[in-house]
Amino acid sequence: MRELRADLAAHVRRAAAGESIVVTQSGRPVAVLGPVGGGRQPDLAELIAHGAVVAPRVRPSTRAHERERLPVDARSDVELRKVR
Repeated sequence: MRELRADLAAHVRRAAAGESIVVTQSGRPVAVLGPVGGGRQPDLAELIAHGAVVAPRVRPSTRAHERERLPVDARSDVELRKVR
């Protein structure tokens, strides 16, 4: 917020040029300043670079969990016991 207030005109010029700027307050993202009709959301790498979020400590698993179809009357405790 402090940086935005100090040089608002420069940030508006950057937004007009097509850049999306994440505005943070106390380290949390609270707004995005960007071109009118921009609609593009910042990706995770941009948010990390701006300090708006912290990078995950563990990489998410690329293996998708397989779902098993169960009958409607299946009891979850019984099914979980089978898996464990």
